[in-house]
Amino acid sequence: MPTITTFLTFASQAEEAALFYTSIFAGSRIVKTHRYGEGAPVPEGTVMSVTFELLGRTYIALNGGPSFTFSPGFSMFVACETQAEVDLYWDRLTAEGREVQCGWVTDKFGLSWQVVPNGLEELIAGPDRERSARAMQAMMGMQKLDLHALRRAYDGN
Repeated sequence: MPTITTFLTFASQAEEAALFYTSIFAGSRIVKTHRYGEGAPVPEGTVMSVTFELLGRTYIALNGGPSFTFSPGFSMFVACETQAEVDLYWDRLTAEGREVQCGWVTDKFGLSWQVVPNGLEELIAGPDRERSARAMQAMMGMQKLDLHALRRAYDGN
């Protein structure tokens, strides 16, 4: 049966990115590193690709050269159980990166992440349109999502 693996192409920071990401998420690891051999367009021994796991999912990072960049059209979605988890992953992913609106982060490598508390969808898209509109309005004014503030807005407090 085929498998689907997320393949991330970096200009030249595949190994640095894989080490950074595996340091953020507990239980994550580098699986293997492939290096270019003799005759490659880069010096022999340069990292070609790194296979790594984040929370049990496999990813491959490739050094593809300067023509490769990331777009916010692709993002990694981190579903968090608690506000403490949101805070932890937000702080780690924004290190040398930048905060964006509505729970989005662009990390130091240019990869977009969404750091989102579980239950957000029910607050901003629930059946009570008035309450959901208040929660949506609150979310639109946030960078890092604050689940407690979103619940207060939803409840009209």
